[in-house]
Amino acid sequence: MSLIFEATRLGALELANRVVMSPMTRDRAGPGDVPNDLMVEYYRQRASAGLIVTEGAQPSRTGKGYWRTPGIHSQEQVDGWARVAEVVHAEGGRIVMQLMHVGRVAVLANRGFDAEVVAPSAIACPDKVPGPDGVPAACADPRALAAEELPALAEEFAQAARNARAAGIDGVELHCASGYLINQFLDRGSNRRADSFGGDGAGRARFPAMVTKALADAIGADRVGVRISPGNPYNAMDASDPAETFAPFLAAIDDLGCAYLHVANMNLPDFDTLAFLRANWSGAIITNNMLTLETAEALLADGAAEAVSFGRPFIANPDLVARFRAGTPLAKPDYTLLYTGEERGYTDYPTIAG
Repeated sequence: MSLIFEATRLGALELANRVVMSPMTRDRAGPGDVPNDLMVEYYRQRASAGLIVTEGAQPSRTGKGYWRTPGIHSQEQVDGWARVAEVVHAEGGRIVMQLMHVGRVAVLANRGFDAEVVAPSAIACPDKVPGPDGVPAACADPRALAAEELPALAEEFAQAARNARAAGIDGVELHCASGYLINQFLDRGSNRRADSFGGDGAGRARFPAMVTKALADAIGADRVGVRISPGNPYNAMDASDPAETFAPFLAAIDDLGCAYLHVANMNLPDFDTLAFLRANWSGAIITNNMLTLETAEALLADGAAEAVSFGRPFIANPDLVARFRAGTPLAKPDYTLLYTGEERGYTDYPTIAG
């Protein structure tokens, strides 16, 4: 049997197979950013994955920047996620929640409430983000966080992790990629601070490491994953020196004993991402980005990763694991319905069983 179908363990997480569903924003949450019936069914359909990593959930009101993304800071949101966890577990699956604070990548019209925009430095994101009508809009100007605010912000992440566990979610994944708040602290382009939370790579890694430790202290490091994407310029990140950006961060958190490191491999021509991770990270690795069954199996066989994650294939193939086992061709998603359409393009993709 291929390694991809074998059970494995990542920290406290027991996976029935090594196929991971990667986090994907789908913009379907209900009023109050509460997971609704559609989201419950969407995750239930995909529970045959060894592990589901949810779409990014904001740990606080200031963490929201996109339209209809779910939160994990109110009791109603906790109750909504509890319904998701219940159906995934009933199908035999495991699920962790990605904690995503957008920082400066925020369009105020997407929120539906007043909350300030914060970032490591008062530098606006130059890239645009879709507004409520789907039309790209300018991001708001952020306020630079004061150093004395950062411990309380780390505690917001920790409380979000406790809330996720209270909902029955198996763990959390800290989003440190794609130009959002944690990545903004790591990045020398968006972090221009002159205090101990800025400067060189070690200084810029200080707050991201503080948050990771707060999560580990809150729910146990063996239920905490970390997501990075070295060399990814998304949302105006400086991708010129991935090692300088991420090596100090990995050094600061490696001895915590986190469940896994989840990497979106940009397949850079002059930087071997997976070799870099093996040299700087002693724990389990989940790798992602444009994988096929064949390339994923090769990575597992070579020992480059302990598990492999798939994003877009899971959109149109809720039974992706079964299709891999059967050698069935994969359906293609309707990309016009990624962020709109309610059940269309979301829960209406058929399985091979009909």
